[in-house]
Amino acid sequence: MEHAKSGPGSWPEMADVVPVPQDDGPSPVVPIAYRDDFREVMDYFRALYLAGERSPRALRLTAEAIELNPGNYTGPIIIFRHHKRWLAEKLGPDVANKEHEFTMKILALDAKNYHAWSHRQWVFQALGGWESELQYCNQLLEEDIFNNSAWNQRYLVITRSPLLGGLTAMRDSEVHYTIEAILANPQNESPWRYLKGLYKGENNLLIADERISDVCLKVLKNDWSCVFALSLLLDLLRSGLQPSDELKATLEPIRNSNPEMADADLATAVCCTLQKCDPLRVNYWSWYKTTLSSQIS
Repeated sequence: MEHAKSGPGSWPEMADVVPVPQDDGPSPVVPIAYRDDFREVMDYFRALYLAGERSPRALRLTAEAIELNPGNYTGPIIIFRHHKRWLAEKLGPDVANKEHEFTMKILALDAKNYHAWSHRQWVFQALGGWESELQYCNQLLEEDIFNNSAWNQRYLVITRSPLLGGLTAMRDSEVHYTIEAILANPQNESPWRYLKGLYKGENNLLIADERISDVCLKVLKNDWSCVFALSLLLDLLRSGLQPSDELKATLEPIRNSNPEMADADLATAVCCTLQKCDPLRVNYWSWYKTTLSSQIS
Protein backbone atom coordinates (compact mmCIF):
# COMPACT_ATOMS: atom_id res chain seq x y z
CA MET A 1 0.00 0.00 0.00
CA GLU A 2 1.39 3.40 -1.00
CA HIS A 3 1.24 6.30 1.44
CA ALA A 4 1.49 10.05 1.00
CA LYS A 5 4.50 11.67 2.64
CA SER A 6 3.26 12.07 6.19
CA GLY A 7 4.43 11.18 9.67
CA PRO A 8 3.88 7.68 11.08
CA GLY A 9 1.28 9.08 13.46
CA SER A 10 -1.10 9.31 10.47
CA TRP A 11 -0.35 5.86 9.05
CA PRO A 12 -3.35 3.53 9.53
CA GLU A 13 -1.10 0.56 10.30
CA MET A 14 0.49 2.46 13.19
CA ALA A 15 -2.79 3.22 14.99
CA ASP A 16 -2.11 0.69 17.76
CA VAL A 17 1.45 1.90 18.45
CA VAL A 18 2.19 4.16 21.40
CA PRO A 19 5.27 6.29 20.55
CA VAL A 20 8.13 6.26 23.06
CA PRO A 21 9.80 9.68 23.49
CA GLN A 22 13.55 9.95 23.90
CA ASP A 23 14.61 10.02 27.54
CA ASP A 24 17.35 12.61 28.01
CA GLY A 25 17.00 12.59 31.79
CA PRO A 26 15.43 15.23 34.05
CA SER A 27 17.92 18.01 33.25
CA PRO A 28 19.70 17.56 29.92
CA VAL A 29 22.68 19.88 29.60
CA VAL A 30 22.52 20.40 25.84
CA PRO A 31 19.30 18.93 24.44
CA ILE A 32 19.36 18.30 20.70
CA ALA A 33 16.86 20.36 18.73
CA TYR A 34 15.45 17.61 16.51
CA ARG A 35 13.11 18.53 13.70
CA ASP A 36 9.50 17.60 14.45
CA ASP A 37 9.28 15.06 11.61
CA PHE A 38 12.48 13.32 12.73
CA ARG A 39 11.36 13.29 16.38
CA GLU A 40 8.02 11.71 15.42
CA VAL A 41 9.63 8.98 13.34
CA MET A 42 12.15 8.25 16.07
CA ASP A 43 9.48 7.97 18.77
CA TYR A 44 7.56 5.40 16.73
CA PHE A 45 10.72 3.60 15.71
CA ARG A 46 11.74 3.37 19.35
CA ALA A 47 8.38 1.79 20.25
CA LEU A 48 8.68 -0.95 17.61
CA TYR A 49 12.35 -1.52 18.29
CA LEU A 50 11.81 -1.99 22.03
CA ALA A 51 8.95 -4.39 21.27
CA GLY A 52 11.24 -6.45 19.02
CA GLU A 53 8.75 -6.22 16.17
CA ARG A 54 9.68 -7.60 12.76
CA SER A 55 7.07 -6.56 10.22
CA PRO A 56 6.53 -4.63 6.99
CA ARG A 57 5.53 -1.54 8.97
CA ALA A 58 8.75 -1.77 11.01
CA LEU A 59 10.75 -2.05 7.79
CA ARG A 60 8.99 0.98 6.32
CA LEU A 61 9.53 3.00 9.49
CA THR A 62 13.23 2.15 9.55
CA ALA A 63 13.52 3.24 5.93
CA GLU A 64 11.80 6.52 6.83
CA ALA A 65 14.32 7.19 9.60
CA ILE A 66 17.23 6.60 7.24
CA GLU A 67 15.73 8.69 4.44
CA LEU A 68 15.46 11.67 6.79
CA ASN A 69 19.25 11.64 7.15
CA PRO A 70 20.87 9.16 4.69
CA GLY A 71 24.38 10.57 4.99
CA ASN A 72 24.58 10.32 8.78
CA TYR A 73 27.44 8.05 9.88
CA THR A 74 26.72 8.25 13.61
CA GLY A 75 25.95 5.29 15.84
CA PRO A 76 22.13 5.58 15.86
CA ILE A 77 21.88 5.67 12.07
CA ILE A 78 24.19 2.66 11.79
CA ILE A 79 21.89 0.85 14.23
CA PHE A 80 18.92 1.72 11.99
CA ARG A 81 20.67 0.22 8.99
CA HIS A 82 21.51 -2.98 10.82
CA HIS A 83 17.92 -3.13 12.06
CA LYS A 84 16.63 -2.66 8.50
CA ARG A 85 18.86 -5.47 7.29
CA TRP A 86 17.63 -7.71 10.09
CA LEU A 87 14.00 -6.97 9.20
CA ALA A 88 14.55 -7.53 5.48
CA GLU A 89 16.19 -10.88 6.16
CA LYS A 90 13.24 -12.01 8.27
CA LEU A 91 10.73 -10.88 5.65
CA GLY A 92 12.58 -12.70 2.86
CA PRO A 93 13.06 -12.33 -0.92
CA ASP A 94 9.68 -10.68 -1.44
CA VAL A 95 11.09 -7.38 -0.15
CA ALA A 96 14.23 -7.43 -2.34
CA ASN A 97 12.87 -5.08 -5.02
CA LYS A 98 11.57 -2.61 -2.44
CA GLU A 99 14.99 -2.58 -0.79
CA HIS A 100 16.65 -1.93 -4.15
CA GLU A 101 14.23 0.94 -4.82
CA PHE A 102 15.02 2.32 -1.38
CA THR A 103 18.78 2.40 -1.95
CA MET A 104 18.30 3.83 -5.45
CA LYS A 105 16.49 6.81 -3.89
CA ILE A 106 19.45 7.46 -1.61
CA LEU A 107 22.00 6.97 -4.39
CA ALA A 108 20.08 9.45 -6.55
CA LEU A 109 20.94 12.02 -3.88
CA ASP A 110 24.44 10.76 -3.13
CA ALA A 111 25.79 8.29 -5.70
CA LYS A 112 28.72 7.35 -3.44
CA ASN A 113 26.86 6.86 -0.16
CA TYR A 114 28.78 4.04 1.52
CA HIS A 115 25.93 2.76 3.66
CA ALA A 116 23.50 2.66 0.74
CA TRP A 117 25.96 0.65 -1.37
CA SER A 118 26.74 -1.68 1.53
CA HIS A 119 23.06 -2.39 2.14
CA ARG A 120 22.35 -2.78 -1.57
CA GLN A 121 25.11 -5.34 -1.97
CA TRP A 122 23.91 -7.25 1.06
CA VAL A 123 20.34 -7.40 -0.32
CA PHE A 124 21.55 -8.82 -3.63
CA GLN A 125 23.59 -11.54 -1.99
CA ALA A 126 21.00 -12.40 0.66
CA LEU A 127 17.70 -11.85 -1.14
CA GLY A 128 18.43 -11.62 -4.88
CA GLY A 129 16.94 -9.26 -7.45
CA TRP A 130 19.95 -9.16 -9.82
CA GLU A 131 17.95 -8.88 -13.05
CA SER A 132 18.57 -5.23 -13.98
CA GLU A 133 21.60 -4.36 -11.84
CA LEU A 134 24.15 -4.37 -14.66
CA GLN A 135 21.93 -1.94 -16.54
CA TYR A 136 21.76 0.24 -13.42
CA CYS A 137 25.57 0.27 -13.22
CA ASN A 138 25.67 1.33 -16.88
CA GLN A 139 23.33 4.19 -16.07
CA LEU A 140 25.42 5.41 -13.14
CA LEU A 141 28.64 5.25 -15.15
CA GLU A 142 27.04 7.13 -18.03
CA GLU A 143 26.19 9.85 -15.52
CA ASP A 144 29.65 9.82 -13.92
CA ILE A 145 32.37 7.59 -15.35
CA PHE A 146 34.56 8.49 -12.35
CA ASN A 147 32.10 6.92 -9.89
CA ASN A 148 34.33 4.28 -8.29
CA SER A 149 31.40 2.93 -6.25
CA ALA A 150 29.57 2.09 -9.47
CA TRP A 151 32.68 0.34 -10.84
CA ASN A 152 32.90 -1.71 -7.64
CA GLN A 153 29.22 -2.62 -7.93
CA ARG A 154 29.69 -3.62 -11.55
CA TYR A 155 32.46 -6.02 -10.51
CA LEU A 156 30.20 -7.53 -7.85
CA VAL A 157 27.47 -8.07 -10.43
CA ILE A 158 29.61 -9.78 -13.05
CA THR A 159 31.31 -12.03 -10.50
CA ARG A 160 28.39 -12.86 -8.20
CA SER A 161 25.16 -12.63 -10.22
CA PRO A 162 23.76 -16.13 -10.86
CA LEU A 163 22.23 -14.83 -14.11
CA LEU A 164 25.38 -13.83 -16.01
CA GLY A 165 27.54 -16.94 -15.92
CA GLY A 166 30.39 -15.52 -13.88
CA LEU A 167 33.61 -13.71 -14.72
CA THR A 168 34.72 -16.19 -17.38
CA ALA A 169 31.53 -15.68 -19.37
CA MET A 170 31.57 -11.91 -18.97
CA ARG A 171 35.28 -11.16 -19.33
CA ASP A 172 35.44 -10.52 -23.07
CA SER A 173 32.58 -8.01 -23.20
CA GLU A 174 33.74 -6.33 -19.98
CA VAL A 175 37.27 -5.87 -21.32
CA HIS A 176 35.79 -4.16 -24.38
CA TYR A 177 33.59 -1.91 -22.23
CA THR A 178 36.46 -1.01 -19.90
CA ILE A 179 38.96 -0.23 -22.65
CA GLU A 180 36.48 2.20 -24.20
CA ALA A 181 36.17 3.90 -20.81
CA ILE A 182 39.96 4.11 -20.47
CA LEU A 183 40.48 5.61 -23.90
CA ALA A 184 37.78 8.20 -23.20
CA ASN A 185 39.40 9.22 -19.88
CA PRO A 186 42.95 7.83 -19.49
CA GLN A 187 43.47 9.68 -16.19
CA ASN A 188 40.49 7.92 -14.58
CA GLU A 189 42.02 5.31 -12.27
CA SER A 190 38.82 3.27 -11.74
CA PRO A 191 38.64 1.50 -15.14
CA TRP A 192 42.36 0.70 -15.02
CA ARG A 193 41.88 -1.06 -11.69
CA TYR A 194 38.72 -2.74 -12.98
CA LEU A 195 40.58 -4.01 -16.03
CA LYS A 196 43.21 -5.69 -13.85
CA GLY A 197 40.44 -7.11 -11.67
CA LEU A 198 38.97 -8.89 -14.69
CA TYR A 199 42.12 -11.06 -14.71
CA LYS A 200 42.60 -11.41 -10.96
CA GLY A 201 44.82 -14.41 -10.28
CA GLU A 202 45.18 -15.17 -14.00
CA ASN A 203 48.26 -13.27 -15.16
CA ASN A 204 48.77 -15.69 -18.03
CA LEU A 205 45.44 -14.60 -19.54
CA LEU A 206 46.21 -10.94 -18.83
CA ILE A 207 49.44 -11.19 -20.83
CA ALA A 208 47.88 -13.27 -23.60
CA ASP A 209 45.11 -10.75 -24.27
CA GLU A 210 46.74 -8.35 -26.75
CA ARG A 211 44.05 -5.76 -26.04
CA ILE A 212 45.64 -5.08 -22.64
CA SER A 213 49.10 -4.11 -23.87
CA ASP A 214 47.46 -2.39 -26.83
CA VAL A 215 45.46 0.01 -24.63
CA CYS A 216 48.66 0.87 -22.75
CA LEU A 217 50.34 1.54 -26.09
CA LYS A 218 47.52 3.76 -27.34
CA VAL A 219 47.49 5.85 -24.18
CA LEU A 220 51.28 6.17 -23.96
CA LYS A 221 51.49 7.34 -27.56
CA ASN A 222 49.53 10.41 -26.52
CA ASP A 223 50.93 10.75 -23.00
CA TRP A 224 54.05 8.76 -22.11
CA SER A 225 53.76 9.96 -18.49
CA CYS A 226 50.32 8.41 -17.78
CA VAL A 227 50.89 6.68 -14.44
CA PHE A 228 48.07 4.15 -14.82
CA ALA A 229 49.22 2.99 -18.26
CA LEU A 230 52.84 2.77 -17.13
CA SER A 231 51.88 0.87 -13.99
CA LEU A 232 49.85 -1.73 -15.88
CA LEU A 233 52.56 -2.07 -18.52
CA LEU A 234 55.14 -2.63 -15.79
CA ASP A 235 53.04 -5.43 -14.32
CA LEU A 236 52.76 -7.00 -17.77
CA LEU A 237 56.50 -6.82 -18.37
CA ARG A 238 57.29 -8.23 -14.96
CA SER A 239 54.88 -11.11 -15.60
CA GLY A 240 56.62 -12.05 -18.85
CA LEU A 241 55.14 -9.91 -21.63
CA GLN A 242 57.41 -9.79 -24.66
CA PRO A 243 57.05 -6.21 -25.91
CA SER A 244 56.35 -5.63 -29.59
CA ASP A 245 58.63 -3.47 -31.72
CA GLU A 246 55.90 -0.82 -31.78
CA LEU A 247 55.76 -0.76 -27.98
CA LYS A 248 59.54 -0.53 -27.74
CA ALA A 249 59.53 2.38 -30.19
CA THR A 250 56.81 4.15 -28.22
CA LEU A 251 58.84 3.85 -25.03
CA GLU A 252 62.11 4.93 -26.64
CA PRO A 253 61.62 8.58 -25.54
CA ILE A 254 61.52 7.30 -21.96
CA ARG A 255 64.98 5.76 -22.35
CA ASN A 256 66.30 8.86 -24.10
CA SER A 257 64.98 11.17 -21.38
CA ASN A 258 67.55 9.84 -18.94
CA PRO A 259 71.08 8.78 -19.94
CA GLU A 260 71.19 6.41 -16.95
CA MET A 261 68.38 4.37 -18.51
CA ALA A 262 70.04 3.92 -21.89
CA ASP A 263 71.25 0.41 -21.07
CA ALA A 264 68.43 -0.51 -18.69
CA ASP A 265 65.89 -3.19 -19.57
CA LEU A 266 62.46 -1.91 -20.53
CA ALA A 267 60.79 -2.75 -17.21
CA THR A 268 63.47 -0.90 -15.24
CA ALA A 269 63.14 2.10 -17.56
CA VAL A 270 59.37 2.16 -17.00
CA CYS A 271 59.87 1.88 -13.25
CA CYS A 272 62.35 4.79 -13.25
CA THR A 273 59.80 6.85 -15.16
CA LEU A 274 57.15 6.05 -12.58
CA GLN A 275 59.48 7.30 -9.85
CA LYS A 276 59.39 10.69 -11.59
CA CYS A 277 55.74 10.74 -12.71
CA ASP A 278 54.29 9.41 -9.46
CA PRO A 279 56.18 11.26 -6.70
CA LEU A 280 53.66 10.33 -4.00
CA ARG A 281 54.71 6.69 -4.38
CA VAL A 282 58.37 7.21 -5.20
CA ASN A 283 59.43 4.93 -2.34
CA TYR A 284 57.16 2.17 -3.60
CA TRP A 285 58.57 2.37 -7.11
CA SER A 286 62.11 2.40 -5.72
CA TRP A 287 61.33 -0.84 -3.91
CA TYR A 288 59.58 -2.27 -6.96
CA LYS A 289 62.66 -1.65 -9.06
CA THR A 290 64.72 -3.85 -6.74
CA THR A 291 62.37 -6.78 -7.46
CA LEU A 292 62.76 -6.62 -11.21
CA SER A 293 64.75 -9.20 -13.12
CA SER A 294 67.38 -7.87 -15.50
CA GLN A 295 66.32 -10.62 -17.90
CA ILE A 296 63.27 -8.58 -18.99
CA SER A 297 64.13 -6.66 -22.11
